Amino acid sequence: MDEVLILDARQRFHQALIDTGMWVVDPIGVPSNADVGDREKAKAGKYNVSTLIAQNMAALVGVPQTAGQKKRGTSAGVKFEDLIAQFVRDTFPQLQHLRPGSWTVLSLGNQSSVKASSFAQYEHLEYLTELVSTNSRLMTVLGNDYVVAPDIVVYRGLYRDEEINSGRQYINDDVCKMAALRRKNGGRPILHASISAKWTMRSDRAQNSRTEALNLIRNRKGNLPHIMVVTNEPLPSRLASLALGTGDIDCLYHCALYELEEAVRRFGAEYGRDDIVENLETLIEGRRLKDISDLPLDLSV
Repeated sequence: MDEVLILDARQRFHQALIDTGMWVVDPIGVPSNADVGDREKAKAGKYNVSTLIAQNMAALVGVPQTAGQKKRGTSAGVKFEDLIAQFVRDTFPQLQHLRPGSWTVLSLGNQSSVKASSFAQYEHLEYLTELVSTNSRLMTVLGNDYVVAPDIVVYRGLYRDEEINSGRQYINDDVCKMAALRRKNGGRPILHASISAKWTMRSDRAQNSRTEALNLIRNRKGNLPHIMVVTNEPLPSRLASLALGTGDIDCLYHCALYELEEAVRRFGAEYGRDDIVENLETLIEGRRLKDISDLPLDLSV
């Protein structure tokens, strides 16, 4: 049977989360994507909703039920970004028949030198940053909230005239003098997508993603890039804090939505919590929450 590229990439992504210590179950049975606050109750054998759903998810994905050592701090966040970026690299650039282009997928991590202003739609922010840094009055008025440093970027390289004119002559020096895609015009790469990585989703983290999205929307010159968020949060109510509504992010993507659906159904049936099942169904049916496997095709739109 032929390999199904995105299915295979999804399975490798899950295995990498396990192998790198991102997705583990600790000695008291609390998965690493459950609420940190649940651990004290878990010591007494009492598990909150977040942990119970996360336990079912872990079993469905195949996370070993033996005690694992969770990755901590900044290194965990950077590793999560790296693994998402690798999943996108393994999938989206292969879909040239749907969205041709010279694509680069970059996990920024601690690369503070790369910001939204590194790309064509936002290069004017670099000049604005320089002005603000030398003018205290402007700093007071504007601050620096307009400067966005995404977790992961997907950008499109520019084309030489020879590439554009492949097959026949489409342009010359009399036209297309400011087109962003033409390398000869001296522009910067075009930001195609900004992807925010949130392993779990406390309400404050959700609002950070929303603020970043709104800054990208308001401060652009040119086309708006895709604005996406990827998470492994197990609690539907927290997913709803970001997924509900429109106008800021394209969509919220879950690392293992199919497994989360089954885990929530099991939890709802066992504890009589139809409300939690309905909450998740609302997000999915409203196309505000999708599986990470949907992300490469959505990037091709």
